[in-house]
Amino acid sequence: MKSDFHDSLVIVWSSQDPDVALNMVFMYCKNSMLKGWWGTVRMVVWGPSAKLLSEDLKLQAELAEMKKVGVETLACKACADRYGVSEKLEELGCQVIYMGEPLTRYLKEGCMVLTF
Repeated sequence: MKSDFHDSLVIVWSSQDPDVALNMVFMYCKNSMLKGWWGTVRMVVWGPSAKLLSEDLKLQAELAEMKKVGVETLACKACADRYGVSEKLEELGCQVIYMGEPLTRYLKEGCMVLTF
């Protein structure tokens, strides 16, 4: 593994199931930072999760809490544009960018990547 990514976790969240978001993705992201399990935690909103996050107030509140403890939040611009939610995700504090190249880089550099 490359040193830049040896202590980094990327969680790619694509599920449109709010239970998966609250009881796995968001909980693990937040606790990973609070408990120091990973040096860097990035959550990538990809696909149907973009639409869900743009509409679900409970998830939006949880996202704000995750951001407060240092979880970086990114969203796939291509997906968000398809759902018409790029602006909303930016308002929520997500960095909305094309994610193909960054995800490929994370994988090639040995970053730990989980998908849900």
